[in-house]
Amino acid sequence: MKKEYDYLVVGAGLFGTVFAERMTSIGKKCLVIDKKDHIGGHIYSKKIEGIEVHIYGAHIFHTSNKVVWDYVNKFASFNNYINSPLAIYKDEIYNLPFNMNTFSKMWGIQKPHEALEIIESQRKEFWVQEPKNLEEQAINLVGTDIYEKLIKGYTEKQWGMKTTDLPPFIIKRLPVRFTYNNNYFNDTYQGIPKSGYTDMVKNMLEGIETRLKCNYFDNKDLYDNLADKIVFTGPIDRYFNFCNGNLEYRALKFEHEVLNISNFQGNAVVNFTESKIPFTRILEHKHFDFGKQEKTIITREFPSDWKLGDDPYYPINDEKNNQLYNKYKQLSKKEQNVIFGGRLAEYKYYDMHQVIDSALSLANKESILNEE
Repeated sequence: MKKEYDYLVVGAGLFGTVFAERMTSIGKKCLVIDKKDHIGGHIYSKKIEGIEVHIYGAHIFHTSNKVVWDYVNKFASFNNYINSPLAIYKDEIYNLPFNMNTFSKMWGIQKPHEALEIIESQRKEFWVQEPKNLEEQAINLVGTDIYEKLIKGYTEKQWGMKTTDLPPFIIKRLPVRFTYNNNYFNDTYQGIPKSGYTDMVKNMLEGIETRLKCNYFDNKDLYDNLADKIVFTGPIDRYFNFCNGNLEYRALKFEHEVLNISNFQGNAVVNFTESKIPFTRILEHKHFDFGKQEKTIITREFPSDWKLGDDPYYPINDEKNNQLYNKYKQLSKKEQNVIFGGRLAEYKYYDMHQVIDSALSLANKESILNEE
């Protein structure tokens, strides 16, 4: 007996939305459900006082994948915002990523070879051939001054652990440049949707049945019988009722504040790297879109411990959690007609462009299967 839908997509975040849009485009019938009261997952944005606010923290789209860039531009016009965050340590302001502006402020030098000599001398003194923790890895990369002022406190707040207890891989992607270039990303394309991420996702879901405030697990048997296949984008351990234990995450809490001034900090993102300051950064949302509103809105971002029921943000991909995830991954292979995809289902930190690329690849694979 033919079911009502070809695909039930659990989660109206970016992965589920892209997959549903692609399958709908080839004539498949999709139902998208989400337990939240809004679409978009963590890229959800909302207009407040005429300012598009990133409710779940800053999301700057960047990619060098032209296929992905062309895809998102079908659903949104992007501005030319360039991510150039700042860092404050004891009232001193430094440019990020680490570049010649950072080094000049740190040491009062001008030339790349001067900066390199200082970093090399500090690295040499503390060099570890095979770093066993984040502290050793960071000092190997940038020396002690930058580590102590701009990495240590911020990282320990972010992860709730000492850097000596964190794995080295977390910081291996750290950009270090010996040019005066404050562009955080090296990608070819970069920007933010002019009308906000929620509007972009809304355009993707046009014509697709979407039900909000619907928890898949409240009526799992009912939902499972609605469609031929299920695309599950939620936490993989939750799908299997935590039968092997729960995977761990870091959580975030946000304090949004409307200010009766036109400009609070002069930049969209400012990191606070001292450990005694409880938040990691302040966002000023109007600067993501070059706003000129009379008021401004800021968001303080507080990392926090995560517990079951909290929104999961950053998977803790240490050895213990990765081994646990692999157990769930093996279970997932036995699930007939269920596809697991996205950050939570794959227990993997994805940037937005990587989520989209993964969803496009899955949709393409499904399209081929449907033709056979």
